[in-house]
Amino acid sequence: MHGPHRGGGGRRRRFDQGELRLLVLSLIAEQPRHGYDVIRAIEAQFGGEYSPSPGVIYPTLTLLEEMGLASVTEAEGRKTYALTEAGRAELSSEAAALAALRQRLAARRAGGPPAPLLRAMENLRLALRLRMAQGELSGALPETEVARLVALLDAAARAVESGETPA
Repeated sequence: MHGPHRGGGGRRRRFDQGELRLLVLSLIAEQPRHGYDVIRAIEAQFGGEYSPSPGVIYPTLTLLEEMGLASVTEAEGRKTYALTEAGRAELSSEAAALAALRQRLAARRAGGPPAPLLRAMENLRLALRLRMAQGELSGALPETEVARLVALLDAAARAVESGETPA
């Protein structure tokens, strides 16, 4: 499950109508990005408390392309999305809505753990999940690789608990 839900209860809506599309559009305006980059950038916007699923991001990117707001280049099997002139015009016309969204996201992060720390934690989680999904961390993994990964994770845990930097 992507994005932990805090405070018990059911799911809370993270975005109002069109806000995710606007946020993704603003992120590719900053620099051309592929889907995973967009996911990580949104995680950072939420201080690591929310990670959109690929099932949300990739259809949004496709919609932006179909609307003529983003262009796509493909290299090495990866699609990179960039803003078009129509996308720039859309961002310009939605500047107030984007500013309000960014202000809301910043307020949500205030007072919590530092965003870089949350991003790093989520990055580790995602890296492990991706390797598992690709079957690279299956039971067929050599014992030496399992031991190496366990040692890395255990060393990191000990360093966090003790406040020391791992060797």
